[in-house]
Amino acid sequence: MNSQQNLTQNSLHREDFSEYVAHLQLHMALQARNLLPNYKQTADSREQLLQQSQADLEKLASRQVV
Repeated sequence: MNSQQNLTQNSLHREDFSEYVAHLQLHMALQARNLLPNYKQTADSREQLLQQSQADLEKLASRQVV
């Protein structure tokens, strides 16, 4: 019975930690969005390259496995 309780507690701690990490990742993503300029259509190729690079980095960061 004691080992079953330990397994249950460990499972709950992992769930809590996973939920915390997911919340933290969401918060960090939202913060990062506030640091970037708003997305808009631009005629300047440099701005287009910058926006595409930022979008690509956001995609890569969101797909990282922790």
